Amino acid sequence: MADPRGFLTYRERELPARRPVPVRILDFHEVYERRQEDAPALVRQATRCMDCGVPFCHAGCPLGNLIPEWNELTRREDWEAAIGRLHATNNFPEWTGRLCPAPCESACVLGINQPPVTIKNIEQSIADNAWEQGLVTPQVPPRQTGRTVAVIGSGPAGLAAAQQLTRAGHTVAVLEKDDRVGGLLTYGIPDFKMEKVQVTRRLEQMEAEGTIFRTGVEAGTTITGEELLERYDAVVLATGSTVAREVPVPGRELDGVVLAMDYLVQSNRVVAGDVVPDQILATGKDVVVIGGGDTGSDCFGTAKRQGARSVTQIDINVRRPDERAPGEPWPMDPRVFTVSTSHEEGGERVFGTATLELLSDGSAGEGKVSHVRLVEVVRHADRSTTPVEGTERIIPAQLVLIAIGFSGVPREGLVEQLGLEVDERGRVVHDETFATSVPGVFVAGDAGRGQSLIVWAIAEGRSCAATVDRYLGGGTALPAPVSRSSAPIGADIAGLAR
Repeated sequence: MADPRGFLTYRERELPARRPVPVRILDFHEVYERRQEDAPALVRQATRCMDCGVPFCHAGCPLGNLIPEWNELTRREDWEAAIGRLHATNNFPEWTGRLCPAPCESACVLGINQPPVTIKNIEQSIADNAWEQGLVTPQVPPRQTGRTVAVIGSGPAGLAAAQQLTRAGHTVAVLEKDDRVGGLLTYGIPDFKMEKVQVTRRLEQMEAEGTIFRTGVEAGTTITGEELLERYDAVVLATGSTVAREVPVPGRELDGVVLAMDYLVQSNRVVAGDVVPDQILATGKDVVVIGGGDTGSDCFGTAKRQGARSVTQIDINVRRPDERAPGEPWPMDPRVFTVSTSHEEGGERVFGTATLELLSDGSAGEGKVSHVRLVEVVRHADRSTTPVEGTERIIPAQLVLIAIGFSGVPREGLVEQLGLEVDERGRVVHDETFATSVPGVFVAGDAGRGQSLIVWAIAEGRSCAATVDRYLGGGTALPAPVSRSSAPIGADIAGLAR
């Protein structure tokens, strides 16, 4: 590093300003402001990156991002070289810079006794500057192999695999069941976390490189598994983990009790300009979100923007500590209490509480949910719970959103047609190279891993692409940063994606 004492000169952690809450809840634009005058703060943060010898941030990142290198290039404001180092390990840094929870920052050596470097914000800023300066261009392969690949699903895993395989010279078709490409990036993530221009311009880059996108194609129905194997030399299953977990309590059948994804998809469609008849709206309602994770937080922020009267998020887990627990020392990614930008916008979060019953007293309409019966619980190591006597209470709710995660892939349809094995957690079984038991069929991302982070999806998409390339041609120059069971490692520099 050019300034080995930078972390002593600049000790504070600086992040970009967020738009004021009263302003930002009036629209769905991104929460964080982006201003040119923030550049000096960005340079100061990059200067804080230590000459630590062993950069544990590499181990914290599933992609093996070359973080100290692009921090130093940011310090010099060499944006062209910085985006080159970012693209060496990550196809879509503007997505991870907005959506990843940043396990790299938990592993930052500086974080032992100071606030860690703002790695995530630096990553996003490098990518944003690169787009603004025209430094992101299509990388058209110099030759075609004549081999064809079908990628099923257009989330981050599928798109990463598709881009890598296209650049290797294969003809790649991405099959997407929805009317727009992007998977959860398009229909699951609200615009206030990532505006969709971040997705569309990457898709334009991929189309210019030669990737083919086909929307409205549901693999297993529109095209069968047998037809896929006949038409394509390889198939990559990147459908995600889409079977939603349910809340098996009395009253689940009531009108107004909705799965989180049904609610978020409709909202995203309307923000994109679509007309959604009978849209599920939180306007003027008491909203209860069951589930304390990121999807629940997205529902929380969306309900606020729709003008909910109140929003309450129920988490069955106890409130996490503000600092690292003794059993989670550096450089582990600690389970600590976090406040999302949505939580800053008002409402209530309730911890250590379970849902007992969904009630209807007719005040919201016949057969419609009106209240939720809750009870505090003690959660045990085996994830079972014991109710705390005398803690039952009832709160109003005319809209209940179920956001407790996903339990794997649907077993019927494509998975069944291809004869793929599914484990007890609903994941498609595959080996360490992402190959299934069916020759020519591979899996990447949540479909094989279970629901996880966007960085794992992209990392697995890249690694799966290397396996497919090897399968089709006998060798590969594509990097393979991870296997299913491995810890993240630094990327192989040879053959890196540009």
